[in-house]
Amino acid sequence: MAHYAFLNDNNIVTEVIVGKDETDTTHNWEEFYGEIRNQTCKRTSYNTEGNVHTGGGTALRANYAGVGYTYDADNDVFYAPRPYASWVLASTWEWVAPITHPDDGNRYRWDEDAYQADNNVGWVVYNG
Repeated sequence: MAHYAFLNDNNIVTEVIVGKDETDTTHNWEEFYGEIRNQTCKRTSYNTEGNVHTGGGTALRANYAGVGYTYDADNDVFYAPRPYASWVLASTWEWVAPITHPDDGNRYRWDEDAYQADNNVGWVVYNG
């Protein structure tokens, strides 16, 4: 079983489906599904996250694609929508905060407004 992502004209994922396993070589399944839908189709791995294969295999396209993800054709990778304006895309193709997440046992949430007001504040204790 393999997963395939369909892209719009801006390389944004519009849908992800389960399709033929890539070991079935009777067709180029990306082309096959793409022609049926008249959209670009790219295989995506459910087991790839942060450019690492969670089962120890070979990572495919940096991240498992989801609806709204971007496909970067130059780098042949998928990455999620930016969660906050201040976050940057890391070499793992994951978004990271401009301030390291505290590691003191508390639960935190990102507060973009606090970060914009003071670049030393962003992670605030979560009491929910």
